[in-house]
Amino acid sequence: MNGQYRNNLIPGMHVQIVLKKDQRTGALTAGIIQSLLTKSSFHPHGIKVRLQDGQVGRVKEIISNK
Repeated sequence: MNGQYRNNLIPGMHVQIVLKKDQRTGALTAGIIQSLLTKSSFHPHGIKVRLQDGQVGRVKEIISNK
């Protein structure tokens, strides 16, 4: 599944995101989605989410559904 489409993501999913500070390096951060922040159904750089630990970034990879 692709992190560019909002309908592929639901709270509770385990994902890899890229934080704003890591956009140049592309370093990924793993976590569980708390909420979806992007309102549009598609974003070319990934849907922006907030993880349960409070970090915010764009989804690059979906690890598991729950």
